[in-house]
Amino acid sequence: MDKLNITVEHISHSGFTVETKNFYLVFDYHKGDISLKDKKTIVFASHSHMDHFNPAIFKWRDANKNINYVLSSDIDIEDEEIYSMRPYEELALDDVKIKTFGSTDMGVSFLVNVDNINIFHAGDLNWWYWEDDTEEEKLSMEKSFKEEISKIKDFHIDLAFFPVDPRLETAFNLGGEYFIEEVNPNCFIPMHFGDKFSITTDFIHKMKGNMCTIIELNRKNQIISL
Repeated sequence: MDKLNITVEHISHSGFTVETKNFYLVFDYHKGDISLKDKKTIVFASHSHMDHFNPAIFKWRDANKNINYVLSSDIDIEDEEIYSMRPYEELALDDVKIKTFGSTDMGVSFLVNVDNINIFHAGDLNWWYWEDDTEEEKLSMEKSFKEEISKIKDFHIDLAFFPVDPRLETAFNLGGEYFIEEVNPNCFIPMHFGDKFSITTDFIHKMKGNMCTIIELNRKNQIISL
């Protein structure tokens, strides 16, 4: 994988920061220790679920006036300084280009072009294969997920954050594996696993032989240089 010259920090669950040459991005913060930077900052929230969104993020404006918020439209907050996005919309902030896709749960997924790097954060877009679902529900989910991936696959993605959820038991790898096979990101970072970090190791073993760089996470506030 070509060096991206970015620093990623895993905050908690699906929450990450990405520091590029000129920008600092925060994705789906809901709790945990975070060190904000004194540079242009964009905070993203993919949907209103409490494990992806915490209103405490708005307090960060007190420390950094050069901060923007890009939230899914299902987060109902009236604030003229906040950008609200529905699926399949585009937004440009400074030199950052943001494009939204859909989800197989609530809200949106984000494709962000920053400093010539394409970063994808899936939010709750995943192949949610629950054993208790009916066969009809399982087929409907598979169809919805694959249709959404077909809209993303033509975009080059340098770094992807994508759910690898241990609650799906033996199907934990379905969405991530399909995403990697179809979209072919340069680097894949698992998320949405709570404190069960070992699932990232399990996923790497499942994907053995694939050319995609998959990052193993083993602690909160783990820092990855890419």
